[in-house]
Amino acid sequence: MPILDSHSLEIISRSAEQTRRVGMRLGALLKPGDLVALVGDLGSGKTTLVQGIAAGWGSLDPVSSPTFVIVNVYRHSDGLRLFHLDAYRLDGPKEALDLDLDIMLDQGPMVVEWAERVQPVLPEEGLWVHLNYIDDVQRDLIFSARGQNYEALLARFRKLIYGG
Repeated sequence: MPILDSHSLEIISRSAEQTRRVGMRLGALLKPGDLVALVGDLGSGKTTLVQGIAAGWGSLDPVSSPTFVIVNVYRHSDGLRLFHLDAYRLDGPKEALDLDLDIMLDQGPMVVEWAERVQPVLPEEGLWVHLNYIDDVQRDLIFSARGQNYEALLARFRKLIYGG
């Protein structure tokens, strides 16, 4: 049963393309300082969702998983940047501190894959997305807003998804 409250939203994605489209709608709403924290197993669709987020945000650059480079930066035509961090290979929160995440957030929105690995150094407020594997193509996406600004973001996102 879908979660229907002001701080959570559950979406069942039936395909990778649908996951991208969900990401596009979310990306269109992001602004500098926004944090989207992704949690999910390998193959759960995190990078696919980021591809949609970047496209909806207006990225001029193609999206790839930053597993080996840790952070990819995508450019927008207005000069803003979207930061895509993959915490999978980080040794923990201390190593993430060395990346100056607060400076990145001042310059643009940030999407963090494997966010649970660096949660202690992430801002307390953010939009957390848990991606769960249902089968080869379907994914359960659970969006959880932490903080009033993100509850407002989630409300705008819900309106884009469902209308009204």
